[in-house]
Amino acid sequence: MGRRRWVGAGLGAVLVGAVGVGLVVAPAGASAAPVLPPVSPEDLVSSVMTADQQPFAGEVEVDNALGLPAVPGVPQLANGTSSVRVWSGGEGRGRVALPSSDGERTLVSDGTTRWSYDSRDRTATRAPAGEGPGQERPDNQDPTTAATQAIATLRQSSTVAVDGTAEVAGRAAYQLVLTPLPTERTLLREVRVAVDAETRQPLQLTVLAQGSGEPALQVGFSEIAYGPQDPSLFTFTPPPGTTVQDAPAGEGRPDRPEGDRQGQRVGDGWDTVIVGRAPQGQPGQQPDGQQPEGRPEGAPDLSTLGTPVSGPWGSGRVITTAVATVIVTDDGRIAAGAVPQQVLTEALAR
Repeated sequence: MGRRRWVGAGLGAVLVGAVGVGLVVAPAGASAAPVLPPVSPEDLVSSVMTADQQPFAGEVEVDNALGLPAVPGVPQLANGTSSVRVWSGGEGRGRVALPSSDGERTLVSDGTTRWSYDSRDRTATRAPAGEGPGQERPDNQDPTTAATQAIATLRQSSTVAVDGTAEVAGRAAYQLVLTPLPTERTLLREVRVAVDAETRQPLQLTVLAQGSGEPALQVGFSEIAYGPQDPSLFTFTPPPGTTVQDAPAGEGRPDRPEGDRQGQRVGDGWDTVIVGRAPQGQPGQQPDGQQPEGRPEGAPDLSTLGTPVSGPWGSGRVITTAVATVIVTDDGRIAAGAVPQQVLTEALAR
């Protein structure tokens, strides 16, 4: 498992898992609030959780403002704005196009087999649709799925309210607001979800941090069209010259030993912590052929990031952002959550 995958299973993946979103994307432009019939918070939440997800095609404007520090020798999680195309065909079928400055990553699932293709190095990875890291799944890469997962995770530990209406991607929507109960230990102030008034599918998710009036994370469609999609979108044939590999069997599944690499949840609600272990790297990845003592083979050097921290659980580095805290231990464990540092140390000590 390469150095890029180490970061995906480490800093990036645990942050995404802890906050509960699949992509960091900007909402559609604001417009006049539509007039809609009143709805209670309970009825709105219930309708979101029971709605049948309709097939759609949409565009998402990506604006990553996490502010993660650069990892030496590893491609940085991109900050700034770009566009993502998303298609959903229902029954586990999905497609996502993730463009970059030097190529494009494509995620495709036909409901049985899932593919991840990177045009930069012409590599493709396939896995059964029910296995593998969640952040690599097409059905986890759109605002509808991200917001629905956030509601399911946070509803029992939140005060829930409806705060007016909005127009998102040309669709009239209710504004659902989840605020953490006083007992929750979190860096977040609230999560707002714009819910399509007709389909009851989430169109936009906004995360606000404590002490800031600006959104820390946002997920939203800039355009969306409901309706049947071309079945050919959900099949993938590797282009000529592509190197194809199979994902390790059982990767990311909690009932397999490898599952702890993708992270196990400690706690629930707003103060959920993801604790995992960095995968082993490939031999010979260190520039000088040497592996520093105490660091997992293939893992990047994090000695310049964050600040040193230690406790009964061991020692390592702590990295903080406006919405999350991450501890990377010297023995290769990773803990992250939208929580203060103390919550992470408690989880590591379990």
